[in-house]
Amino acid sequence: MKEHNFDSGKKNTNYDIVILHKDILTNKDQIEILISNNPIIILASDENNKSFDYDSILNLPTSINEINSLVERLSTKKILNKNSSILIKKEYVLDKNEKKLIKNNNFIILTEKEVQLLELFLSNSKPISKKEILLSVWNYSKDADTHTVETHIYRLRKKISDKFLDTSFIANDKNGYYLWKKEIRLQKIFFPRNIENVSLGQKKEKEVL
Repeated sequence: MKEHNFDSGKKNTNYDIVILHKDILTNKDQIEILISNNPIIILASDENNKSFDYDSILNLPTSINEINSLVERLSTKKILNKNSSILIKKEYVLDKNEKKLIKNNNFIILTEKEVQLLELFLSNSKPISKKEILLSVWNYSKDADTHTVETHIYRLRKKISDKFLDTSFIANDKNGYYLWKKEIRLQKIFFPRNIENVSLGQKKEKEVL
């Protein structure tokens, strides 16, 4: 930070995300400066410390990749939280205020964890592993039981299948769970064999992605 001329004592700085090490929790004055703009707060600790209000825990020891992953998830979640309704797959609407998943005139009631699961899937373009889901939704450590994730996703899938007859809403592969894969559709356009007599206004045979 010194190389980038960062002044840790500067007041009224608009921070988007603050990572607090457990050892700083006793310095209330410095904390007040860091969180004056109501940022996302991450507690970095190697023990369970509930003496401060934070958005997530960063278990120590950690790595740059884990920090980046956590920051990306939390920042995306904060952006999503600004919108009460989110369009999913062009036919579903997630209403976070009412905790509903809506399709046409039908809807299902969601639990808080089910809303958080859908938000997590929406904020990631790649499949998410069970352990990553535990860390993000339940703030569990990496060695926690993944049966919790399996149970919640099973119940959510059943709700969606029973109400909307959609069995592929939440998919999974060896890398984890996801909402859907981008579809590549082939459109076939035909033209007569004797293309010499085809006018410019007629369609030619080809495949278009």
